[in-house]
Amino acid sequence: MILTNKIKYCFFTATIILVVLLQGCFVYKFNDAVIPTNVKTVKIGFIDNKARYVNPQLSPKLTDKLQAKITSQTKLTRTNNDDADYVINGSITNYDPSQTVGVSAQQASTNRLTVTVHIVLRKTLENKVEEFDVTRSFDFSANLTLQQAEGQLLDEVIRNITDEIFNRIFNNW
Repeated sequence: MILTNKIKYCFFTATIILVVLLQGCFVYKFNDAVIPTNVKTVKIGFIDNKARYVNPQLSPKLTDKLQAKITSQTKLTRTNNDDADYVINGSITNYDPSQTVGVSAQQASTNRLTVTVHIVLRKTLENKVEEFDVTRSFDFSANLTLQQAEGQLLDEVIRNITDEIFNRIFNNW
Protein backbone atom coordinates (compact mmCIF):
# COMPACT_ATOMS: atom_id res chain seq x y z
CA MET A 1 0.00 0.00 0.00
CA ILE A 2 2.85 2.41 0.79
CA LEU A 3 4.48 1.51 -2.52
CA THR A 4 1.23 2.22 -4.38
CA ASN A 5 0.96 5.71 -2.82
CA LYS A 6 4.58 6.48 -3.75
CA ILE A 7 3.91 5.41 -7.35
CA LYS A 8 0.80 7.59 -7.48
CA TYR A 9 2.75 10.54 -6.05
CA CYS A 10 5.58 10.10 -8.58
CA PHE A 11 3.11 9.76 -11.46
CA PHE A 12 1.21 12.87 -10.32
CA THR A 13 4.43 14.89 -9.94
CA ALA A 14 5.73 13.76 -13.34
CA THR A 15 2.41 14.73 -14.96
CA ILE A 16 2.53 18.21 -13.45
CA ILE A 17 6.12 18.74 -14.60
CA LEU A 18 5.27 17.52 -18.10
CA VAL A 19 2.30 19.88 -18.38
CA VAL A 20 4.39 22.85 -17.23
CA LEU A 21 7.17 21.99 -19.68
CA LEU A 22 4.78 21.58 -22.60
CA GLN A 23 3.13 24.92 -21.90
CA GLY A 24 6.54 26.58 -21.94
CA CYS A 25 7.20 25.32 -25.46
CA PHE A 26 4.54 27.49 -27.08
CA VAL A 27 4.34 30.86 -25.38
CA TYR A 28 5.93 32.75 -22.58
CA LYS A 29 4.19 35.02 -20.16
CA PHE A 30 5.98 38.02 -18.67
CA ASN A 31 4.08 40.63 -16.66
CA ASP A 32 0.79 39.37 -18.09
CA ALA A 33 2.03 39.64 -21.70
CA VAL A 34 1.48 36.45 -23.66
CA ILE A 35 3.96 36.23 -26.53
CA PRO A 36 4.83 33.25 -28.74
CA THR A 37 8.37 32.03 -27.98
CA ASN A 38 9.52 32.55 -31.57
CA VAL A 39 8.72 36.30 -31.41
CA LYS A 40 11.89 38.14 -30.40
CA THR A 41 11.86 41.61 -32.00
CA VAL A 42 9.42 44.49 -32.31
CA LYS A 43 9.39 47.69 -34.33
CA ILE A 44 7.15 50.43 -32.95
CA GLY A 45 6.40 53.16 -35.45
CA PHE A 46 5.51 56.75 -34.65
CA ILE A 47 1.80 57.15 -33.96
CA ASP A 48 0.70 59.83 -36.44
CA ASN A 49 -2.02 62.30 -35.57
CA LYS A 50 -4.65 62.32 -38.34
CA ALA A 51 -7.52 63.61 -36.24
CA ARG A 52 -9.48 66.69 -37.26
CA TYR A 53 -8.30 68.48 -34.10
CA VAL A 54 -4.63 67.90 -33.29
CA ASN A 55 -3.22 68.03 -29.80
CA PRO A 56 0.50 68.46 -30.61
CA GLN A 57 1.60 66.69 -27.40
CA LEU A 58 -0.53 63.57 -27.80
CA SER A 59 1.21 61.81 -30.68
CA PRO A 60 4.82 61.93 -29.42
CA LYS A 61 3.86 61.19 -25.81
CA LEU A 62 1.63 58.27 -26.80
CA THR A 63 4.40 56.82 -29.00
CA ASP A 64 6.97 57.16 -26.21
CA LYS A 65 4.68 55.63 -23.59
CA LEU A 66 3.83 52.64 -25.83
CA GLN A 67 7.53 52.05 -26.58
CA ALA A 68 8.40 52.24 -22.88
CA LYS A 69 5.59 49.88 -21.86
CA ILE A 70 6.49 47.25 -24.46
CA THR A 71 10.19 47.49 -23.61
CA SER A 72 9.64 47.26 -19.85
CA GLN A 73 6.90 44.63 -19.80
CA THR A 74 8.06 42.18 -22.46
CA LYS A 75 11.35 40.52 -23.38
CA LEU A 76 11.06 41.77 -26.96
CA THR A 77 14.02 43.62 -28.43
CA ARG A 78 13.20 46.93 -30.12
CA THR A 79 14.52 47.40 -33.61
CA ASN A 80 14.05 49.80 -36.50
CA ASN A 81 14.04 46.99 -39.08
CA ASP A 82 10.86 46.47 -41.09
CA ASP A 83 11.40 42.71 -40.84
CA ALA A 84 10.90 42.66 -37.05
CA ASP A 85 8.72 39.82 -35.77
CA TYR A 86 6.04 42.35 -34.74
CA VAL A 87 5.69 45.70 -36.51
CA ILE A 88 3.31 48.11 -34.79
CA ASN A 89 2.05 51.27 -36.50
CA GLY A 90 -0.80 53.53 -35.57
CA SER A 91 -2.59 56.80 -36.02
CA ILE A 92 -4.85 58.96 -33.92
CA THR A 93 -8.01 59.11 -36.01
CA ASN A 94 -10.36 60.90 -33.64
CA TYR A 95 -9.85 63.57 -30.98
CA ASP A 96 -13.28 64.99 -30.44
CA PRO A 97 -14.63 67.12 -27.59
CA SER A 98 -18.40 67.13 -27.14
CA GLN A 99 -21.08 68.28 -24.73
CA THR A 100 -22.87 65.07 -23.99
CA VAL A 101 -23.14 64.37 -20.28
CA GLY A 102 -25.49 65.80 -17.67
CA VAL A 103 -27.48 68.70 -19.07
CA SER A 104 -28.65 71.08 -16.35
CA ALA A 105 -30.61 74.28 -17.00
CA GLN A 106 -30.01 74.07 -20.78
CA GLN A 107 -26.26 73.94 -20.24
CA ALA A 108 -23.96 70.92 -20.25
CA SER A 109 -22.37 70.29 -16.85
CA THR A 110 -19.86 67.83 -18.21
CA ASN A 111 -18.04 67.63 -21.50
CA ARG A 112 -16.44 64.57 -23.00
CA LEU A 113 -13.25 64.10 -24.96
CA THR A 114 -13.27 61.01 -27.17
CA VAL A 115 -9.96 59.69 -28.48
CA THR A 116 -9.57 56.92 -31.07
CA VAL A 117 -6.31 55.32 -32.14
CA HIS A 118 -6.13 52.92 -35.10
CA ILE A 119 -3.43 50.25 -34.73
CA VAL A 120 -1.95 48.04 -37.44
CA LEU A 121 -0.03 45.03 -36.12
CA ARG A 122 1.99 43.09 -38.66
CA LYS A 123 3.10 39.66 -37.47
CA THR A 124 5.85 38.90 -39.96
CA LEU A 125 6.49 35.33 -38.82
CA GLU A 126 2.84 34.43 -39.47
CA ASN A 127 2.56 36.71 -42.52
CA LYS A 128 -0.52 38.17 -40.86
CA VAL A 129 -1.84 41.71 -40.35
CA GLU A 130 -4.29 42.64 -37.60
CA GLU A 131 -6.00 46.01 -37.35
CA PHE A 132 -8.07 47.38 -34.52
CA ASP A 133 -9.29 50.64 -33.03
CA VAL A 134 -8.98 51.72 -29.42
CA THR A 135 -11.54 54.32 -28.36
CA ARG A 136 -11.78 55.87 -24.93
CA SER A 137 -13.84 58.74 -23.57
CA PHE A 138 -12.75 61.12 -20.85
CA ASP A 139 -15.18 63.42 -19.05
CA PHE A 140 -14.28 66.90 -17.84
CA SER A 141 -16.11 69.86 -16.33
CA ALA A 142 -17.99 72.10 -18.74
CA ASN A 143 -16.50 75.03 -16.83
CA LEU A 144 -13.11 74.24 -18.37
CA THR A 145 -11.94 75.17 -21.84
CA LEU A 146 -10.68 72.32 -23.99
CA GLN A 147 -7.10 73.51 -23.48
CA GLN A 148 -7.55 73.50 -19.69
CA ALA A 149 -9.09 70.03 -19.81
CA GLU A 150 -6.28 68.74 -22.03
CA GLY A 151 -3.76 69.85 -19.43
CA GLN A 152 -5.59 67.87 -16.77
CA LEU A 153 -6.45 64.83 -18.88
CA LEU A 154 -3.37 64.26 -21.05
CA ASP A 155 -1.56 61.85 -18.70
CA GLU A 156 -4.76 59.84 -18.13
CA VAL A 157 -5.51 59.71 -21.87
CA ILE A 158 -2.01 58.48 -22.67
CA ARG A 159 -1.97 55.90 -19.86
CA ASN A 160 -5.39 54.46 -20.68
CA ILE A 161 -4.90 54.33 -24.46
CA THR A 162 -1.42 52.80 -24.05
CA ASP A 163 -2.70 50.14 -21.66
CA GLU A 164 -5.54 49.21 -23.97
CA ILE A 165 -3.27 48.98 -27.04
CA PHE A 166 -0.82 46.82 -25.08
CA ASN A 167 -3.59 44.53 -23.83
CA ARG A 168 -5.08 44.12 -27.31
CA ILE A 169 -1.69 43.18 -28.78
CA PHE A 170 -0.27 41.00 -26.03
CA ASN A 171 -3.27 39.76 -24.04
CA ASN A 172 -5.87 39.34 -26.80
CA TRP A 173 -8.35 41.65 -25.02
